[in-house]
Amino acid sequence: MSEKIILDTDIGSDIDDAVCLAYLLAQPRCQLLGITTVSGQVEERARLASALCRHAGQEIPIFPGAEAPLLGPQRQPKAPQAQALSRWPHQQQFPPGQAVEFLRQTIRANPGEVTLLAIGPLTNLALLFAADPEIPRLLKGLVLMCGVFALRRAPLVEWNAGCDPHAAAMVYRAPVALHRSIGLDVTMQVQLETTQVRQRFQIAPLQPVLDFAEVWFGHSSAITFHDPLAALTLFDEEVCGFAPGRVEVELGGERLAGLTHWTPGAQPPLHEVAPSVDAGRFFSQYFSVFG
Repeated sequence: MSEKIILDTDIGSDIDDAVCLAYLLAQPRCQLLGITTVSGQVEERARLASALCRHAGQEIPIFPGAEAPLLGPQRQPKAPQAQALSRWPHQQQFPPGQAVEFLRQTIRANPGEVTLLAIGPLTNLALLFAADPEIPRLLKGLVLMCGVFALRRAPLVEWNAGCDPHAAAMVYRAPVALHRSIGLDVTMQVQLETTQVRQRFQIAPLQPVLDFAEVWFGHSSAITFHDPLAALTLFDEEVCGFAPGRVEVELGGERLAGLTHWTPGAQPPLHEVAPSVDAGRFFSQYFSVFG
């Protein structure tokens, strides 16, 4: 059975968003209804998403969303991978200011059928839920690459939650029937070094991703598959498994704003969190969709 999915992404910063979108475009069970972009240079991010869609031979609706967080400073004002756009055909212009309305209308037109996959700061989702408070109950599911849930000696704020802590807090309070998170403590276990990426991404569907990745490799020696792991759980729950409980988001103090607090087994269980990952199974499943 196909899965109706909307992707909300900050593609263009960390390369894993592009790696994730390429997977969704190749996954035969994915019915990608649309893409919304978030964080600085949302139009450039939309163009990057368009380049991948066109390379895959698909016309997917794309809408630039919120450029700034609800409160506080912008932590990622640029989309550096946009410097590769000149080498890949893409849509140039996008309708401004329509991302939230697109999300609202699409979810309302498909009640109980849409999974919202959010792999960037949660600003668009917070604005959506504030504009139409019934939307969370109309979703089939909400899957986030967000948070840190394993116990650590020192507190660690995950990037997506930290970029807009108030939005994250709003989204974790939303009454979604299936509210799942794949956290940094799990996603850090699925990595490929630069040499491995250059070898395995030579296949045609991943060539623009590899081109974008060369920008990323200017300051990193590996790709961590944060967002692709979140996407893959939509089609294979066994790659991670999920534990019920409750997530709360810290808002006090600049240093800890966005810190996620996980209470396993809390009643009622409002959220599910991935406790572990089968890395071998993940990589096998990820690359299998590309033929």
